[in-house]
Amino acid sequence: MRKEIRAEKLHPPIGHYTDAVAHGNLLFLSGCGPTDNDLAVVGGDDVVEQMRQVLANMRTVLEAAGATPQDVVSITTFLTDMDDRGKIAPVAAEFFGTARPASATVSVTALAVPGAKVEIKAVASIPSNT
Repeated sequence: MRKEIRAEKLHPPIGHYTDAVAHGNLLFLSGCGPTDNDLAVVGGDDVVEQMRQVLANMRTVLEAAGATPQDVVSITTFLTDMDDRGKIAPVAAEFFGTARPASATVSVTALAVPGAKVEIKAVASIPSNT
């Protein structure tokens, strides 16, 4: 059964989508960017600080669906500069802890929010006790 998830603590989506869609025990997260509730980029030009905000936003969506970072099974990271991979990897490792999701990284020329350098979409497995 399909269920749309809206994380009320985050800004409303900027397009015709929702924060995540649960289908069965899978949760599909829309791209999470480095924005605050006013859609301002957090961290300025610092990709590490932007990554911290991306992951904070991901955590908010996961929690709204009853999941945690350890439930994430796959991520796709979009970067405007592929040289930033090494800078954000330790931040991701801290966020996911001992869980290691499958991963792909894609280089893009721009993201939806001007000034954003990183965005992540993800798939998680929702624990059966929720």
